[in-house]
Amino acid sequence: MPLHPRLAVLLCLAACRPSAPAPDPAGLDPVAHRYVRLALALGRHDANYVDAFYGPDSLRVAAEAESLTVGEVRAAAESLVAALGDSTPEYADSLLALRHRYLRTQLASMAARARMLAGERLTFDQEARALYDVTPPRYSDAHFDSLLARLDSILPGRQPLAVRYQRFRNRVMIPKERVDTVFKTAIAACRARTLQRLSLPDGERFALEYVTGTPWNAYNWYQGNFRSLIQVNLDFPIAVDRAVDLACHEGYPGHHVYNAALEQALVRDRGWIEFSVYPLFSPQSLIAEGSANYGIDIAFPGAERTAYERDSLFPLTGLDPKLAELNAEVRTAMEGLNYARNEVARRYLDGQMDSAGAVAAMQRYWLQAPDAAAKTLRFIDTYRSYVINYNLGRDLVARWVERAAGASAVDRWRVFGALLASPRLPGDLQ
Repeated sequence: MPLHPRLAVLLCLAACRPSAPAPDPAGLDPVAHRYVRLALALGRHDANYVDAFYGPDSLRVAAEAESLTVGEVRAAAESLVAALGDSTPEYADSLLALRHRYLRTQLASMAARARMLAGERLTFDQEARALYDVTPPRYSDAHFDSLLARLDSILPGRQPLAVRYQRFRNRVMIPKERVDTVFKTAIAACRARTLQRLSLPDGERFALEYVTGTPWNAYNWYQGNFRSLIQVNLDFPIAVDRAVDLACHEGYPGHHVYNAALEQALVRDRGWIEFSVYPLFSPQSLIAEGSANYGIDIAFPGAERTAYERDSLFPLTGLDPKLAELNAEVRTAMEGLNYARNEVARRYLDGQMDSAGAVAAMQRYWLQAPDAAAKTLRFIDTYRSYVINYNLGRDLVARWVERAAGASAVDRWRVFGALLASPRLPGDLQ
C-alpha cells in the first residue's frame, strides 16, 4: 500500500539512492534515505548521536554538503513524521507495517533530540518518552531498602552492608594479568552457545581492545560488513561474572549479533537503508540494550551460568571456585537494584539532588565505592535518561520473548532471533 500522498512532495529530498534499489511497494525508500541523511546531519552537532554508519559514502557526503542546522534537522524530521501520519496503513507484509512505524518513531525521537540540542529542557520522564518511546517506572526508597535487606541476609556481618558487599566483590575480581584470557574464554563460550541456536552471517567477527578514560564499562562499535570493534574499559577492576556479562552483551548474542542480523536481514536482503545508521539517542537503543542484557540470560540460563563460571572461569582467574554459588546469589539480589540508577538519574537531572547527593545515593542504593559512583554520575551526565535502556529494556524484551515462546528454550531462542532481525521498537513490545 502506498504512503500518504503528502510524501510525494518529499521525493526530491532523497537524491541519494542505490543504483538498483529493491522493490519498494510501500513507497518508504525516499523517507528512509532522508532519515539517514538527517541522522548524519544531526551527528555533526552531537558527537554521540551516530553510534554506527555503514551505508553509502554518498549519503555522508550529501549530509555534509547540505550542512543543516539543528533547527533545520528538527523541521525536516517533523515534516516526515507528519507525512507518515498518525496511524499505520494496512500492509500485506507485516514487516512493512513495522518499517513504517520504525521510521515514524525514530524520526519523532530525532526531532526531540534536536529540540534538546537547541536548549529545550525536558524532565527525565519526558525525555525517556520522547527519545526512547517508553515511560520508565518509579520506585520508592522503601522498595530499594527491601532489596538491600535481602542482600544483607546473604552477606551477614556487623560492618555496613556497602563495606561487606565491596569486600566480597574484591574476592572475585579478575587479576589484571588474566583479564584478556578470561574475556576471550567467555567470548568463545558465548559464541558457541549462540551458534547452537542462531545462524550468523558468514565472515562475522570482531576485534577486542582494552581502553581507559571512558564513561562506559564496555562498548561495541559496529563497523558494517558483519564486523565490530569491542572495547573494554580497564579503569576499574573487573569481577569474574562481568566476563560473561560483557561477552554476551557486547558480543554474542548481544550487540554484535543484533547489528549483524539487522545488516543481513534488512539492509542487504531488503535494501532498507535506514538500518545502516544507528542513532544512539533513539528508541532503537532500548531494543539494542534490552536484547543485549536479555541475551545473557538466554545464553546462560539459571544454574548453567553459575556452573560455567565455577568450572571454567574461576579456575582461569586463580580464584576460589567455591565462591561461584554465593557470587550468583549476590548478583541476583543486586539485579533489582539496577533500577536505583534510574531513580538517581531522574532526581539528579530533574534538579532534585546535586552531584554530591547523586554520588551518595549511588553509594547507598547501588553499593558503589566513591570512585565508581562518581564514574556512574559521569555516565549520567553524558547519556542522561539512556540508563533506562539497560534495565527496563531488558525487562520489556524478556517479557515479550517469554510471552510469545513460553518456557521452551528452543522457542525462546527462535523468538529472540526474530526480534534481532526485525524493525521492532519499544511500542511493539508493550
